[in-house]
Amino acid sequence: MPASDLTDLSRCAIHTFTNKPWSLRQCIDGYTKAGVRGISVWRNVITPSEGGVAPDEAASRLRDAGMQVPALVRGGFFPAAEPAKRQAALDDNRKCIDEAATIGAEMVVLVVGAVPGMPLEDARQQVAEGIEAVLPHAEARGVKLAIEPLHPMYAADKSCINRMAEARQVCEQLQHPHLGIAVDVYHVWWDPDLKAEIELAGQQGTLFGFHVCDWRVNTRHLLTDRGLMGEGCIDIRTIRGWVEDAGFAGFNEVEVFSEEHWASDQTQYVDRIVRAYHECT
Repeated sequence: MPASDLTDLSRCAIHTFTNKPWSLRQCIDGYTKAGVRGISVWRNVITPSEGGVAPDEAASRLRDAGMQVPALVRGGFFPAAEPAKRQAALDDNRKCIDEAATIGAEMVVLVVGAVPGMPLEDARQQVAEGIEAVLPHAEARGVKLAIEPLHPMYAADKSCINRMAEARQVCEQLQHPHLGIAVDVYHVWWDPDLKAEIELAGQQGTLFGFHVCDWRVNTRHLLTDRGLMGEGCIDIRTIRGWVEDAGFAGFNEVEVFSEEHWASDQTQYVDRIVRAYHECT
């Protein structure tokens, strides 16, 4: 990597959940001190009942610190067997869109949901219907919606959309400029069609987000043992190259769920994140 790139954090953003023990204020302070000006906000840190601050206060803190907010995480979870639960999901997604607009987030990342025992095709249809129902509100608030395909290990209960191809099909069905895809290397690195799907997303203007972390070869927990970039087997730089060749010029968002890293000193961990970003992203 050229020496000039070693200090370039202009496209680096960190998800607050990467530093789960920290409050929003601590994340803002810690990232700022490390030279990171991008922050993707998880809803727990702007939900007072979960120990967070109210969205208005969060907006003020983010604005005062000069932070850029690529995304609010997360909306979605549309499928349900009962109509009342589907309606509750729509209401919550509209609330999430409002929160995103309040804090100045460019998009809401959608983890679309799944229901154990419900055929995946039925769940995907409910996802498309749910997104279609909330898109007018997203457009009115100036917030984009980004479908994030999740690894097939989550197909039973977290996401019925597991490849970029399935996310693309929803985007093609709904044809809305506020709907696109968030590419998380943890979830899609294994897909033999990944390069072609990234190229298609670039051509269709639906490449909204790019998330980085790593897949540990000896994963100890399927949800909370992600690796920091360089701790696993994902060829992150190649995938980043594909994304940039497709025209993506947004943030590279660091999103790591890790009990090991959450238990560490978070200030030192942010320094490790920055080093890993330079060396492996």
